Amino acid sequence: MKVIYLGTPDFAVKPLEKILSGKHKVVVVVTQPDRPKGRSGKPAFSPVKETALKFGVPVLQYEKIRKDGVDELKSFGADIFVTCAYGQILSQEIIDIPRVGIINIHASLLPLYRGAAPVQWSVINGDAFTGVTVMKT
Repeated sequence: MKVIYLGTPDFAVKPLEKILSGKHKVVVVVTQPDRPKGRSGKPAFSPVKETALKFGVPVLQYEKIRKDGVDELKSFGADIFVTCAYGQILSQEIIDIPRVGIINIHASLLPLYRGAAPVQWSVINGDAFTGVTVMKT
């Protein structure tokens, strides 16, 4: 299957690596735009971008994927998208692109800690345990 992978932080690197080591083809990786980091303020690659480039996978970055990514993402003819801590909400038009659907990996036991920083909120709240939710659209 042709996969488009959407992710940004360290948490999203392992799933990407597992897909890359398997039988499916990651045709492109989508990640957040490079952001200033540290005292220098120089733009830094996301961990997912670093991983994609290490494996020779093309990378796309959109300020607003809903506005700028639809036509380009359609052009890849992907069978499935895999999202993991990407950081932007996908429009219905983007959700409808992959033939098989979308697998989403979220770093909490949904519905707890929806949205950003689920691991941090679990720690802040002193949860005795947490987990990961995987869902398909």
